[in-house]
Amino acid sequence: MAETRYIDPIHFPSYASQPTRDVRAWLLLLVTILLPGGVQLLFRSRRWARISLSITALSWLLLIVAVIAILINRTFAFTIGTNPIILTFLTIWVPIVGLNWFVCLVDTIRRIRLVTLSKKARPRFLAAFCALVLIVVGPLAWGTNMLNSQRGLVSELFASGKVAKPVDGRYNILLLGSDAGKGRTGIRPDSLSLVSIDAETGKTVIIGLPRNMQNVPFAEGSPLASVYPQGFNCGSECLLNAVFQQGEKYKDRFEDPERAGEQATMDAVSAVTGLEVQYYAMINLKGFENLIDSLGGITIVSGKRVPISSKVDPTTGKHGPVKGWIEPGEQKLDGFNALWYARSREFSSDYERMIRQRCVQEAMVKQLDPATVLTRYQDIAKATPGALSTDIPSSQVDSFVDLALKVKSQKIESLDLTPPRVTPSQPDFAEARRLVAEKIDAASRDAEKQTEALAMPAGVGAGVSAGIGTGASVTASGAGDTTPDEGEEADARAICYVP
Repeated sequence: MAETRYIDPIHFPSYASQPTRDVRAWLLLLVTILLPGGVQLLFRSRRWARISLSITALSWLLLIVAVIAILINRTFAFTIGTNPIILTFLTIWVPIVGLNWFVCLVDTIRRIRLVTLSKKARPRFLAAFCALVLIVVGPLAWGTNMLNSQRGLVSELFASGKVAKPVDGRYNILLLGSDAGKGRTGIRPDSLSLVSIDAETGKTVIIGLPRNMQNVPFAEGSPLASVYPQGFNCGSECLLNAVFQQGEKYKDRFEDPERAGEQATMDAVSAVTGLEVQYYAMINLKGFENLIDSLGGITIVSGKRVPISSKVDPTTGKHGPVKGWIEPGEQKLDGFNALWYARSREFSSDYERMIRQRCVQEAMVKQLDPATVLTRYQDIAKATPGALSTDIPSSQVDSFVDLALKVKSQKIESLDLTPPRVTPSQPDFAEARRLVAEKIDAASRDAEKQTEALAMPAGVGAGVSAGIGTGASVTASGAGDTTPDEGEEADARAICYVP
């Protein structure tokens, strides 16, 4: 009796039935999708398979470890996206993974032998191949470009200094709007805001400081404290926004001469508010305009008409005649109009101007959601290095991104050190520090109440959260008492707010 010889349909498809050939093709394609190099091992291309499978195994291992780490601590996801070393590795590794996958896929198609497929299966298989190339290779190429942009952004924008710890449980970051530009000598911060963030809850208080505040003191240990032991009290020209240039004048006395102006301003703001300022972030005017445009504009509700003037006279610092208006109501502002909305001085007080600046800041925070960042990332990355400078170290960016998500979930409180509370020409700094401490203490209590409310049963927790969100305190009888800040908040909303 003749012996029946088994013919392997994988290696010899021409001896298999037509349905078997079609199934074989789909199985080999599936193996390549999930395990690039697996088909090559099956066909005994051992050297090729060893390299491809090593790349595949390492990629799957890294992915699994990353997912587990993110599930344990979500901050690790931000570490991946902000650590320059990890980003450099991924910028190199992702193209290797993509190339390995594509080469293995093409080789798999060759080994399948399309001529062995049925006429019905052949076009479907080719369509599947083309779709896979678009679905996998395209996103990998896009991801590589994104990773490279992110690596460049982190390297150019953030510093390499030491990580600062929160002071009394808070991070205090000074935001400066720089008026450096064509026709101007030196840097004079046009707006100054201290952002104080609770490191645990993300509860944030924005403290507005008038640029024309006089006689500002300097924190103990500041190089300018010995130059101006009685404070910056050389007359009406010695304003808070002129401290920056004093820092540059005495830059040899600072630890980092290149950032003497920023450090001097931080020292002054620390002394005025009683809060230790750990970091600064400064945005210049032209960069601000480009950054707003990269976000696709911002939306605010304006309570008043705001004038757009002609160019500033560099000798007097005054704007020319009014050339247009930003009308009341809900407005979508591009970079040019957002800049004017934040800086316009005509027909308004410094108090109104500070509120408009804060509205623009809050609109930017609200606009920076994940969808906007992903869809406009290249524009944002291109605009940011030229718009911003900061001393926040790259090693702390991941924890700050995590903190930023908490900030977005909380109501942002504000305090402006302006009349009638504080008179810029004759400021009572003890009173200013008292106001700051009181505001932060109240914000911390609100955050604690909100945390407790979230831990309560659904119905009770929702009621308490609603009371906190509207600025009302919940009494034993359940009635809401009006807080002192409500009147001020109403006045601020009459000027502008973010919808």
